[in-house]
Parts: sequence; structure tokens; C-alpha cells
Amino acid sequence: MIQRFHGHSPIIHPAARLAANATLVGCVTVEAASSIWYGAVLRGDESSIHVGAGSNIQDNAVLHCDADCPAVIGRDVTVGHGAILHGCSVEDTCLIGMGAILLNGCTIGAGSLVAAGALVTQGAVIPPGSLVVGSPARVVRSLRPEEAAELLQSAETYRTLSAELLPTAEASETGGSV
Repeated sequence: MIQRFHGHSPIIHPAARLAANATLVGCVTVEAASSIWYGAVLRGDESSIHVGAGSNIQDNAVLHCDADCPAVIGRDVTVGHGAILHGCSVEDTCLIGMGAILLNGCTIGAGSLVAAGALVTQGAVIPPGSLVVGSPARVVRSLRPEEAAELLQSAETYRTLSAELLPTAEASETGGSV
């Protein structure tokens, strides 16, 4: 479902891919080659949500924001099933694990992996290339080169899978220019 809210309609690149039951509301931008999966909710009602090119927002993930606290997702980011991202910034080529929670004002540095179920607290700043685990989340170490390479591979895998399973925004008549 694509819904206008307070004068803002989602802007979805025609080459982005959307599940039929994904929900995008208000001030949401989705760039090219990104995919929004089954049951995902992106609700840009209080501020904006931006999903960078090549990123994937998996099944039942929720992206929301507060006034003056937008949600910004970089390029080639994987957001796992059931993750909750609220008013946070995730830099390029990160993987946010299934069921992870990222709270307002936190920043996940480029090339980081946030483990499944981790809780990144409000305002936390995670350095680039970090492995982040726990509740509350903490950096346990830097990613090894082979682990870092797997982050981009995850985004590429979901781009391929989305091409097989999900229609483009253009095909589903929801696309707008980005």
C-alpha cells in the first residue's frame, strides 16, 4: 500500500521492487535497485525515511521516525526480517540482523554488522566496520575482511532474489522519480 500523508507521497524509483503487501506512508524515498519485502512498513509521518540504492528491507521490518529525527538507510544495506529502525542512520553496506532494534539518533558506521536481536540504544555511534551484538548493543570487534565482503554479497543476493519475486515499482504503478 502506498499512502499520501500531510501532503507527502512516497517517491519510489521505477526500478525499485515492492512486495504487494509492503506499506509506504508519507515522506518516504526509495532509490533504484532497492527492494521492500512482504509486510515491511516504512512510515514517514513524523519526518522522512530514505532508502539508498541497492538496499533491501526484508519481511516485516519497520522503519519509522520522529520529528527532527529521520531514518536514513545508505546504499547496499540489508535490513533483516522483523528489524525495527527508528529515527536512525545506517551508512552504506551494513547488515542489520533479524529482529535488531535501532533507536532514535543512533548511527551505524559503514560496513558494520548489527547482530540479530541486538538493541542499539538512542544516540549510540557505532564506528565503521564493527561487529555489534547484545542488548544493549556493544561493539565486540572489527569485522574481518572476509566478513566485510559478505555484507555486500548479502545486498547483491537480495537484488537477485527480488528480481525473481517482486515486481518493479514501475510495473506495479507506484513508481515516481527519484
